[in-house]
Amino acid sequence: MTSHRSRRPHAVVVRSLSAAALVVLAGCASEPAAPSPADTEAPLPQVSASVRSGPPEFVAGEMIVKFRAGATTVARARVMRGARAALRERILTASMRRRGDTDGIQVLQTDLDVTTAVASMLSDPDVEYAEPNWVYHHEAVSNDPYVTNGSLWGMGSGFGTQAVTAWANNKTNCSGVYVGIIDEGYMYTHADLAANVGVNPGEIAGNGVDDDGNGLRDDVYGWDFAANNASVFDGLNDDHGTHVAGTIGGVGGNGQGVAGMCWRVKLLDAKFLGTNGGTTANAIKAVDYFTNLKLRGVNIVATNNSWGGGGFSQGLQDAIERANAAGILFVAAAGNSTLNCETSACYPAEYPNANIIAVASITSTGAISSFSNYGVTTIDIGAPGSGIFSSVPSGNRRNIMSGYASYSGTSMATPHVTGAAALYAATHPGATAAQIKAAILSSATPTPSLAGRTLTGGRLNVSGF
Repeated sequence: MTSHRSRRPHAVVVRSLSAAALVVLAGCASEPAAPSPADTEAPLPQVSASVRSGPPEFVAGEMIVKFRAGATTVARARVMRGARAALRERILTASMRRRGDTDGIQVLQTDLDVTTAVASMLSDPDVEYAEPNWVYHHEAVSNDPYVTNGSLWGMGSGFGTQAVTAWANNKTNCSGVYVGIIDEGYMYTHADLAANVGVNPGEIAGNGVDDDGNGLRDDVYGWDFAANNASVFDGLNDDHGTHVAGTIGGVGGNGQGVAGMCWRVKLLDAKFLGTNGGTTANAIKAVDYFTNLKLRGVNIVATNNSWGGGGFSQGLQDAIERANAAGILFVAAAGNSTLNCETSACYPAEYPNANIIAVASITSTGAISSFSNYGVTTIDIGAPGSGIFSSVPSGNRRNIMSGYASYSGTSMATPHVTGAAALYAATHPGATAAQIKAAILSSATPTPSLAGRTLTGGRLNVSGF
């Protein structure tokens, strides 16, 4: 797949986070306990995007290393001694093996300052690359009430996606399409999501056996790479992933709640973000999880990536490229730091991989959201991301119920585009990832606030899909 993307890594200054901290979601500040004054006036919980500043974060004492092919055991031991490093984890995914990689990557612990240890590794000819284990953040006609009362402005209205026009033309059914959610978990029992839960067709539920041979037992609805188990919904804290899922595939026409871009679609989850976040290492596993499913015949069209932060990672970019080779779009949040991504690091949105669609956020008046990152060659398109209603878990630990809330962030803009990819794939069977991306970008509606700030200069419009 060809692309305009030809950028090189930005030079970044890094700072460490405590070793307990992992990757935190990329698009919104998902802390409803502390709403802003404007939020408290809303009829439902509102969450605004937080604007972050400062250098990228990484996990203290950890780095990701790939040795060159042919590096001997003796050479590896020598390199690790020089960096005062020890093996924490070896990652060799099925997708890596399919691409001919028999070694994978290593997550190493070091007693040195991470930047010093990385520099030591990079100076050795037996090392292909070494990098910090970066930390990411949230970048947070239907008879469904929030559609009919106008709350779901992102689906219609003057500056919405015009999904309502596609729906009116009977383009609602994406049931043959799978979408991968790389995020927190999501509440797959939610009243507006249960009918669209995707199932790994190679796995038999509850038998304790790795039926499809991917190394994961009972990954029926996906996998939690943070906890290394098959539980992809762990309670109220999985609100961000549930919100994203509702925008992509909230069940439409059921007389309740919201409607997603696709009323019928199959949602699978690769959870790598928890309460304290997640790591680059687990993000790589999550991306490769869906690539492996695609190569096994599951129709994964796109993954939604409403997260970001950290610096350049060769390991993560390589995983995205494996997804590209498999024909999977990687839809990424631009980020919430009001940065110009031409001059600042905005990963993973600005990686040069041809399968990436990077998404900025706009408001219901067509303005670029105050928090949204932008970039005339680095960010592709705008989509609704301010004041977006969608599904969330609600209640308490003992009684978790189906709820709804309004969140803001490039996290909320991104699933509109992911849902659009699924919708186009459903209405154009056999379309390649390159063709789907081209259709999304070429149909963008010119928008003054996005001119010179995104590649298309426009906002998502699916009316012709």
